[in-house]
Amino acid sequence: MNGPPTTAPTTAVPGARRSRARPRHRAPATTLTLTLSVVAVLIASLAAGDITVPVPDVLHALAGRGDPLTTTVVLTWRLPRALLAPALGAALGLSGAIFQTLTRNPLGSPDVIGFSTGASTGALAVLLTGAAGYTRTALGALIGGLATAALVYALGGRRSTAGTRFVVTGIAVSAILTSVNTWLMYGADTAVAARAAQWTAGSLDALGWEHAVPALMALAPLALVTPFLVRTLRVLELGDDMATALGARVVRGRLLLATVGVALTAVATSVAGPLAFVALAAPQIARFLYRRTPGISLLGAALAGALLLAGADWVAAHAFAPVQLPTGVVTVSAGGAYLLRLLLGPRRGGRKR
Repeated sequence: MNGPPTTAPTTAVPGARRSRARPRHRAPATTLTLTLSVVAVLIASLAAGDITVPVPDVLHALAGRGDPLTTTVVLTWRLPRALLAPALGAALGLSGAIFQTLTRNPLGSPDVIGFSTGASTGALAVLLTGAAGYTRTALGALIGGLATAALVYALGGRRSTAGTRFVVTGIAVSAILTSVNTWLMYGADTAVAARAAQWTAGSLDALGWEHAVPALMALAPLALVTPFLVRTLRVLELGDDMATALGARVVRGRLLLATVGVALTAVATSVAGPLAFVALAAPQIARFLYRRTPGISLLGAALAGALLLAGADWVAAHAFAPVQLPTGVVTVSAGGAYLLRLLLGPRRGGRKR
């Protein structure tokens, strides 16, 4: 008489416990490491410059106990830029994670499928009319980004944002909008076109509290609402049919997520201009660091984006002193190498198999 096996569960359970325990321990440690790295880059940004401020003096100034000169340098001159770099990077990382999940494609980030270029077109249209002010520029960027998203959605296939066709359509629309942006600048007054060209390079230089305060106020509600969309994002990862079977409202969920993603990109673009490849690379870095966590970690993507842009801005400001490069030049240089690796990676994987 054969009874049920008794040894298999005994040997399987400890291994299963170990495999389930690792993510719970690994994710907090990774989050803490990324957070501390962002803080370290922020402190380094406040300390470095034409006037070098020792780190203890930076901390005293942040605590309100610094001397007048140090307080002016740290709080008035450097802190707005130092805060904007990780904040805008986190916004781009979140936006990239949302769109890469919706498209189920690592190339489906807003700067590849045209949403960043569309936001640039909207902001350029405002700048070239002579209108000034952050609110008008941000509104133009938001309208341009949303209009581009609607156009790509209409041309790429209305049933779903997933699939190669949607990404290729976005790339084509991005190329068209890039030529439109160039045409807009050629037709503008020389002084205005020069200012717009500087903006399109992507730079955080000369940003003060008048830019940081409205940008951070615009990003705060978007960052707060994003965690509530995680469940919708996870359900949509299963595919439209499975999501519908589970009771999810697919069209409304995609529209809401796309709107938040475009708004995050538009706010970042309106402040610093187009900053390429941050939204593309940050979610994939988070996927690697949180590889035992299913899907793309939104918190990880935000922290990776913050670290990427803060680090790129520090390099742009200090690595080639006294010359300052636009931050967008650094992100493009690093992102080009990353994109090449991303494009060649799957083919190498296929050969190994």
